[in-house]
Amino acid sequence: MSTREIFFNLLRHGQKYLVYPSAFEKRPREVSCPSELGLEYSDLQLTTSDLAVLHCSLLYHTRQSSSRIKQMARNDFPNIDVSFVPPADYNASAIATVIMFHGNGMNYGDSIYAAKRFVMRRCNVLMLSYRGYGNSEGIPSEKGLRLDAQAALDHIKADSELSSIPTILYGTSLGGAVAIDLASRNPSAIGALIVENTFESLPRVVRDWPLIGAFSFLCFQRWNSAAKLPRIPPTTPILMLSGAQDEIVPKKHMEALWQIARKRDGAEQDQFESFANGFHADTFTCPGYWTKVGEFLDSVTQTSPLLRVRTGNPLGDWASLHFRCGRHMYLPDDG
Repeated sequence: MSTREIFFNLLRHGQKYLVYPSAFEKRPREVSCPSELGLEYSDLQLTTSDLAVLHCSLLYHTRQSSSRIKQMARNDFPNIDVSFVPPADYNASAIATVIMFHGNGMNYGDSIYAAKRFVMRRCNVLMLSYRGYGNSEGIPSEKGLRLDAQAALDHIKADSELSSIPTILYGTSLGGAVAIDLASRNPSAIGALIVENTFESLPRVVRDWPLIGAFSFLCFQRWNSAAKLPRIPPTTPILMLSGAQDEIVPKKHMEALWQIARKRDGAEQDQFESFANGFHADTFTCPGYWTKVGEFLDSVTQTSPLLRVRTGNPLGDWASLHFRCGRHMYLPDDG
């Protein structure tokens, strides 16, 4: 994008252009489909309370094909023999329903790798596309994204299959703030919360950025997670995943949120994991990341009153290999 186009967008959209950049691309990127990784999915259209139409994807664990996902893994990673990885049992019932909230510089199609990991861990997945992002209608704002998140949760609550098991929120960067906000407003509806590389509030993180940091007081998109986190009951387990090399949201933000979470009396299942080599956009590729997520899922679903069956870890460890595939970085590290 040229300097002229950036200047024009700033004049037209103001601060929202800086906070939600991918929603204002002149030529929006193509949205990747879960089928690219061998995942069966349904197109899901959600209508929010203010009548914005969101185009999302819904993946049911029991509708997946083990052989197809395995073949796609071979296609993604042609030099790896994946036959030693125990396949997930797609005949077994799902242990949780995960709502995924993506970052501000992404669209929901950039999260299909993470969606695949959750499906392989016996989860249903609702991949939410915010208003203005991907193929969803509307213009993003803090108020609007809060309504988008509520629409996703309300859809799950109205579905007997999806709501019969714990609902887990997974958010990265801005998506972490969206997830924290949703959990704080629906304390009895959320089974667990997973956030990665998110911030205390937008004004506080802007303060750390060069050039525009001095103008953080002008930031009207607040996303004040530090104020909302204490409203999440201690009975809702929280997993915080932090990339120590994060160049966009300094790790001190995750550390500060962790200190706030620890003050919730009785929050015995909360966990914090730092990844020494994790940057803002690639922490999910760090060795041990998905092992930690899997262990957390197992622990919270085993203790949930909604789930009466004991779960296991269906996947073994993958060799740690890094390489890029298109716009996505994939790491078949640990199941």
